[in-house]
Amino acid sequence: MNLEKIFSKHTGELLHIVIRSLANTSAQRTNIISDDQFLQLAILNMSNGDTFKPHKHIFKNGPLSIVAQESWIVLRGNVNVTYYDVDDSIIEERMLGAHDVSITLKAGHNYRAMSDNTLVLEFKTGPYSGITNDKVFIGN
Repeated sequence: MNLEKIFSKHTGELLHIVIRSLANTSAQRTNIISDDQFLQLAILNMSNGDTFKPHKHIFKNGPLSIVAQESWIVLRGNVNVTYYDVDDSIIEERMLGAHDVSITLKAGHNYRAMSDNTLVLEFKTGPYSGITNDKVFIGN
């Protein structure tokens, strides 16, 4: 597994993470995102019979003002990702293939499928309260 971090050219803060070749992960657990972020992601590499104690998650009060964070896991096909900085300028582009992951903690992004039958899992923070309360579009 190869982990790429993309930082703001203006503030130095971590904005995006790209994980290459998720299928090649060998560590039993790898925490990808720091504990202070709203979106949490860990990679679990489990063997037959591995388990956890039964549990449920409880509601946690958090800050009233939270930015949506999002991740894409490419299962099949190819996706071109454009990453934006905090001032809406393009800072990086990456081509993702099967078993690659894109994580946006802050700032903008754009995804474009580059092959037919591309299959992606998308995860983002909620709750979702409609497009006008969720997104600000960059450019045209």
